[in-house]
Amino acid sequence: MVRPYAIKGKKRKNRGEKYDKEEQEHEEQVEEEEREPAKQAAIEKPTEEVEGKEEEEGGEAGTDELEGIPIAPSDKKNNKNGVIFVLEKASLEVAKVGKSFQLLNSDDHANFLRKNNKNPADYRPDITHQALLSILDSPVNKAGRLQAVYVRTEKGVLFEVKPHVRIPRTYKRFSGIMLQLLQKLNITAVGKREKLLRVIKNPVTNYFPVNSRKIGFSYSSDKLAKMRKYVDAVGDDVNLVFVVGAMAHGKIEVDYIDDFIASKFHISYLYVC
Repeated sequence: MVRPYAIKGKKRKNRGEKYDKEEQEHEEQVEEEEREPAKQAAIEKPTEEVEGKEEEEGGEAGTDELEGIPIAPSDKKNNKNGVIFVLEKASLEVAKVGKSFQLLNSDDHANFLRKNNKNPADYRPDITHQALLSILDSPVNKAGRLQAVYVRTEKGVLFEVKPHVRIPRTYKRFSGIMLQLLQKLNITAVGKREKLLRVIKNPVTNYFPVNSRKIGFSYSSDKLAKMRKYVDAVGDDVNLVFVVGAMAHGKIEVDYIDDFIASKFHISYLYVC
């Protein structure tokens, strides 16, 4: 007769598993008894460390939202009026110089401009570059009040700049972006379909809010006013449209401006920002 080794071994295995289960249950019971005082203390009196961590996390989240440009659109309602900037007569002209198309400027293309009977002093795209940097870096934009920036070139090309766009700091990169914009008519964000800069149809007044006041700046105007007092007198329910010249010399000649204000500076956008 054969001895049933398999059955006997199975019994030993089950007996070993039983002992293991009893030891595991005993260890879990001990751990739960040790945790109960800590849980009860946490319920009765929350620790200050948790509250401190929450405050630190909240502070860090607020810092990330306001850090640098582009500025994330704020969900908070702003009771103050919106602001729109229009840069008129911007010197942004593209021409074929040699074998490539370039954005004309007085420094690099003086000889080319003279050969074509043009005044090099009129070709100053750096003014538009500095104006956009000042407007997008201004406290008005950081406060979330800037609605849009419109630029109209000397040739009549109108394009829109989103308030949260990151304009290159160097003129060389800015020149490349303007060249691409005027040729392809729009520039999209990296990895997205949002158009940060786009050429739009004239006139620019089609894009103004209904309740808006158009304010032009001229160095030759007789009306000299302090900007803060002037804006406070307008009221919170009126959107402000500031029209600034982006040319080296001359004056703004448009028919949609409601009021002209004299600027203390030759560069009017610095007076506003």
